[in-house]
Amino acid sequence: MPQDLSASPPMIGGEIPLIDVSGFLAGDPQAAKRAAAELRFAFEKVGFYYLAGHGVPQSLIDATYAAAARFHAQPLEAKLAVRVDEHNIGYMPIARTPPPNAAAQGKKPSQNEAYFLRRERMPDDPDVISGRRFHAMNKWPADLPGFRETALAYMSTLETLCRKLVRLYALALDLPETFFDACFARPHLILRMSRYPVIDGADESIASLVPHTDSGFMTLLPPNRIQGLSILLPGGRWMDAPQVEGAFVVNGGDILHRWTNERFLSTPHRVRNVSGQVRYAIPFFCDPDHDTVIECLPTCRTDGQPAKYPPIRFGDYALWFATQRYEHLQGVKAPTAAEIAPGARATGRW
Repeated sequence: MPQDLSASPPMIGGEIPLIDVSGFLAGDPQAAKRAAAELRFAFEKVGFYYLAGHGVPQSLIDATYAAAARFHAQPLEAKLAVRVDEHNIGYMPIARTPPPNAAAQGKKPSQNEAYFLRRERMPDDPDVISGRRFHAMNKWPADLPGFRETALAYMSTLETLCRKLVRLYALALDLPETFFDACFARPHLILRMSRYPVIDGADESIASLVPHTDSGFMTLLPPNRIQGLSILLPGGRWMDAPQVEGAFVVNGGDILHRWTNERFLSTPHRVRNVSGQVRYAIPFFCDPDHDTVIECLPTCRTDGQPAKYPPIRFGDYALWFATQRYEHLQGVKAPTAAEIAPGARATGRW
């Protein structure tokens, strides 16, 4: 008997879908159809889902959390030796002044310090030689044996997973399964190792990470034993995201929202660490190549609902987004809001 592919997936906390992709990853066509239908439901209704059956070893996740803690346990001068640069690579201390997105909400700077890695590159990489924005070499700490190997193993494992998952996104959008393959043949990667000190839960002007949407296509957060992530549900209520054993929390960002003509949601979320202990996080961002032109997908427009946004290179959007979020990128020449999303600012979406 054919399986019911229209049924909604299991729901965590009654709100967030849980999608098991083990069958899809094993090559089962029927499992792929079911997972794609569940993915479509997740993004049209919530913008977040829990990912089970992903195959990422828990030992690698644990080792990467431990690596993040090791990095942040270094003396400040060691971290500042790899201070974040114009490519958003390296160590970022807690900001002194709120960047535009926090100031617009009347919030103080987000209370977290972070270390950013992107795709590993060599000195002879043409993008490194040309100085292309966000395509520079990583800045590695000098005295943490095994740190680099662990971080790169985690990034490589998640890149492999994401390049498979984008086929589910294509199926969910009624596109050929290989539609996104060229855009993700060499995707743009970011690993952010964050350290969240405890904040005063009674002070609503302060957050570990202010409410925001992500910039890109796919964000993966591995299971975290310390709660802190909250998701703004479509009805306007904040929901603390519970831990689901072994499952990643996955969300889409503004480029997925734009690419799908707002069919797929880019849902606001925040972090408030009121747990009483330091919290670490290791979100992984997988986005299309920066030369990818983002324009309304053919299955996301009709005569009655034309494209809402003009085409744009993802790299141009990524630069604009970064200047709105990071204190150290203030003053960097970037596209204007009007160039990025004409007519969209009134909605608060961008």
